[in-house]
Amino acid sequence: MILLGLLLVLLAGAAVALVLTEESSRYILFGYTFELNHLEMFLAGAVTMAVLALGLWMLGTGSRRTARQRRRLRSARAEATDRVARLEDEKRDLERKLEREHTTGDRLVARSPENP
Repeated sequence: MILLGLLLVLLAGAAVALVLTEESSRYILFGYTFELNHLEMFLAGAVTMAVLALGLWMLGTGSRRTARQRRRLRSARAEATDRVARLEDEKRDLERKLEREHTTGDRLVARSPENP
């Protein structure tokens, strides 16, 4: 959508540049010659401004949508990072608990009367 909007803005800009660079109301475009009267020139300007407005609207809409997607992706990554950090903390806690139980178990085995 952004690309199409940019293309429309450039097209409208090229039309304005064409009108500004010509000295008369005769325009040569792609080998065709156009001579416009006042009404046709007004309508061509109105169409050009409509194309420009449409292009700017498409640029804005596409940019907002892209920004919204990036925000969602950034928050999803942050949530995933938080989950991984919580899981790593839980894993460390369980490893410590297992180590304590293992150490306590070794002490009990060493103190039991059955071991000479």
